Amino acid sequence: MNRRALIAAPLALAACSGPPVAEAQVDIPPLKSVAPFPLGVAAMTEQFDDSAWGEVVGTHFDRVTPEWEMKAEAFAREDGTYDFSRADRLVGRATGRGLSVFGHTIVWYTQAPAFLQRLTGDRRAFEEAYGRYVRTVAGRYRGRVVAWDVVNEPVLDDGQGYRTRHAFHEALGIDYVRLAFEHAREADPAAVLFLNDYNLEQLPKKRRDFLRLAESLLKAGAPLGGLGTQTHVPADLPVGAMDETLRDLASLGLPIHVSEVDISANRARGRHEPERVAAEIVDAFQGLPERLRWGVTIWGARHGDSWLNRGEEKNPLRPDRPLLFDDQGRPTSTAAAFVRALTT
Repeated sequence: MNRRALIAAPLALAACSGPPVAEAQVDIPPLKSVAPFPLGVAAMTEQFDDSAWGEVVGTHFDRVTPEWEMKAEAFAREDGTYDFSRADRLVGRATGRGLSVFGHTIVWYTQAPAFLQRLTGDRRAFEEAYGRYVRTVAGRYRGRVVAWDVVNEPVLDDGQGYRTRHAFHEALGIDYVRLAFEHAREADPAAVLFLNDYNLEQLPKKRRDFLRLAESLLKAGAPLGGLGTQTHVPADLPVGAMDETLRDLASLGLPIHVSEVDISANRARGRHEPERVAAEIVDAFQGLPERLRWGVTIWGARHGDSWLNRGEEKNPLRPDRPLLFDDQGRPTSTAAAFVRALTT
């Protein structure tokens, strides 16, 4: 995830000093009771052992996306074998609680398994191993996930074309995308298959390249079933950016998943308006035709669960507040704005 630091607005040191700003506490109904579409949340295996996390997720969400467990580094061993134990446990725990699962992600440029990387000089061998890899991952959860992010982040950060400096492209060219969708469909005929990327709200050029790739897949007959826009956005996202993005994506007539929502205060360079941004996300999504509303997924339950408060992304001087619930699982004013947009 750290690659997003390359394109996100730099943290302003002046804005990072001092204690965190207090958040107003509010009462809201269960989000899933007022959302007329599936409402998801990112999850990791150990979080299912946290009763406070479970209370928030069980009350407010009806779908989970594994944040890490279905990424190649979590299960693909160097020798070509697999350890799906963590992903299996997450899927079991989620479905046991009545939550559906959105698979994330089969092919991601940052995580080509080592056994595939060794084959990049032999297209035939790579293509055969690649097909087995995609079918193995998608097939393992056939009937247990409702959809997959089949290919994640295929467009360059700056929107100047497609990513090429990774093993999948080096071996197969841009065909790696089409082939991934075809193999995933072979392994799981029922799951909806998505193309997913980020910064589509902030970089129109990247959005155009993303749509160009999606359109080429459709013309080639690939089983592309939907488009995902991650929506990792700052709290000063320009007014109208979300509406413009979703209208552009809707032009292909495919279901849209607002797939990894967080609203970063620390990455805002202007006025912090998380409530406005949250409302605009909901309003733009609800403005789509009903058949195109696949769902909205929040990238974590509580602020402390966010990737923005972990690892290199963490700002120890000012923890970020990018989600709908505070560290104690209490809804914030941003959550209240989310509800108002759903109900008005």
